[in-house]
Amino acid sequence: MAKKENFFKGVKSEMEKTSWPTKEELFKYTVIVVATVIFFLVFFYVLDFGITSIIELIK
Repeated sequence: MAKKENFFKGVKSEMEKTSWPTKEELFKYTVIVVATVIFFLVFFYVLDFGITSIIELIK
């Protein structure tokens, strides 16, 4: 039982040292991640469509 208590005390200690983002930073970072995902989604869709079109032309 003492090991569990020491573990959770250590977790609490480390969590207090953690620097959490503000709401504004969290929103900004979320927008950046979503925009990046959408960009790569479109990029790979266009790339896939282009390669498929080229392969169909060759056939």
